[in-house]
Amino acid sequence: MNSQLQLDDYQLVIRALSDRLVEAQTPIRVLDAVKWDDNVRKAFLKGKGKELPQVGRDYYAGRPLGFDSGAKKLEFQNIERDITRQLGQFNPVGQIMRRMCKEYRMVIRMLEARGTSDFGLISQELYGSASDAFHAGDPTLADLGLMFSDYLNKIDDRGDLKDEPKTLTAKDAVAILQGRLNTVFGEAQSTIRVFESDGILADAAAGADYIKIRSDAMFNERDVRALEVHEGLVHVGTTLNGLNQPICTFLAKGPPSSTITQEGLAILMEVIAFASYPSRLRKLTNRTRAIHMAEEGADFLQVFDFFREQGFDMEQSYANASRSFRGSTPDGLPFTKDLSYLKGFILIYNYIQLAVRKGKLEAIPLLFCGKATLEDMRTLRQLVDEGLVVPPKYLPPQFRDLNALSAWMCFSNFLNHLSLDRIEADYANIL
Repeated sequence: MNSQLQLDDYQLVIRALSDRLVEAQTPIRVLDAVKWDDNVRKAFLKGKGKELPQVGRDYYAGRPLGFDSGAKKLEFQNIERDITRQLGQFNPVGQIMRRMCKEYRMVIRMLEARGTSDFGLISQELYGSASDAFHAGDPTLADLGLMFSDYLNKIDDRGDLKDEPKTLTAKDAVAILQGRLNTVFGEAQSTIRVFESDGILADAAAGADYIKIRSDAMFNERDVRALEVHEGLVHVGTTLNGLNQPICTFLAKGPPSSTITQEGLAILMEVIAFASYPSRLRKLTNRTRAIHMAEEGADFLQVFDFFREQGFDMEQSYANASRSFRGSTPDGLPFTKDLSYLKGFILIYNYIQLAVRKGKLEAIPLLFCGKATLEDMRTLRQLVDEGLVVPPKYLPPQFRDLNALSAWMCFSNFLNHLSLDRIEADYANIL
């Protein structure tokens, strides 16, 4: 944190309100609050995957949140009131912080509703639905998932793009990743830790100053490269840039709206760094399709069977299906956070493409200034000009030098005007 900067009275007010917001959200741990414990998994697998997991309202009642939800909602209400009192109704920083207060109150309401139909409905408000369109008349996320599946099936049919064997243990992945992040972040390396954990559902997860690797997961070199780009360059990088903010400290923490931006940016980085691969994309596509199935009325067993049909074993299929129903019930509406990856990718890609088209390249690196939300980007540019937000210190090479990215987006802008159907017909004789 930059403590050398002398702040004026206005900046001190913003800093104090921002710090209150950061402090208030500290005990809220969404993924910890919604996950199912190992007993649920063991019971389901013992039953050979024939019966719905025994998870209902009572199950979550036995898993307290770790904070007083009523008092916490009131705390955010008071912060929001003080933001208006001290900064006014139309202050740009105040508008961002007030929206964050509202989002965190909604998050708490969602967690209070675990095991009820309201949980899924609030999740859709926060993270979106698979049936949401990107723009009027455009395909939905569900359409995108089916389209990607069709493409990936054609690639799989070739048989020559199979994944390399996963011969790296979690311990191996930790050592490789730690070394690479030490190189990337330089003097910040002493604060970034990579370690094994047996308490996470995904293969890896990033926190404020760490990356956890699931103890029993196996990796190949391609997997580790994706983790370096996704968890390291984006999630850790934006956290460090947020922690580097001397005034708007709230940029070090992100509500659900920033999750969509964060995950979209991480997937885009995988693509432009050539760190993604078909089976990785299929994982994201399957998550989207699973959520869409649950939104359309499929229960846990039907989603579990879907993953079995995709070639996953019972353990993997359970883990994949449980991502969609955590926080909910096995026959309820899904937890839609996993839509953030593909949804965020499309939104971020469109944003960068438009920034290049309009010649506003300075807007692109600001995606990394912290846990930013796409709708706040214009405001963040204004705040950088005013000195209230500092530009990102840690940027991936592709965003530090925008030459290649700008050239790519220029071509992309033109290619968007071509008809793929017409191209397919014209190229029929040569492909």
